[in-house]
Amino acid sequence: MSKELENQAEELEQTLQKQLDLLKRDSEDWVKVGGAVLVGGLLAYSIVKIGRRKKDRKSQKALEVLEREGLLTEELEERLTKKRKSTFWPSMSQRLLILGLALAKERYFKNLLVSEEPDEKEVRP
Repeated sequence: MSKELENQAEELEQTLQKQLDLLKRDSEDWVKVGGAVLVGGLLAYSIVKIGRRKKDRKSQKALEVLEREGLLTEELEERLTKKRKSTFWPSMSQRLLILGLALAKERYFKNLLVSEEPDEKEVRP
């Protein structure tokens, strides 16, 4: 009985070792993919940051020129320095417009393409 238990324990250890080796091989691929995604994200973030810095420099130069010329007002300075918010999602009115167009297309466009069959009475003299 104890030999059977020892054999089972040895088989379970071997099975566990095989599963761990398989997990290591599979996880290597996932680590590579995750690393590539991380590098891509960092690259995109740095590009966006560089673009923002260039824009800030241009705004700062414009402010300096306007101040030198005496044309700088508080309203103009606020407009130039105010952060612009860009949203990923369109506004609600744009969504409703697209939804309305889709519904209209679905309901009425079918009727436009169907040719009307003439009545038999009108065709025969």
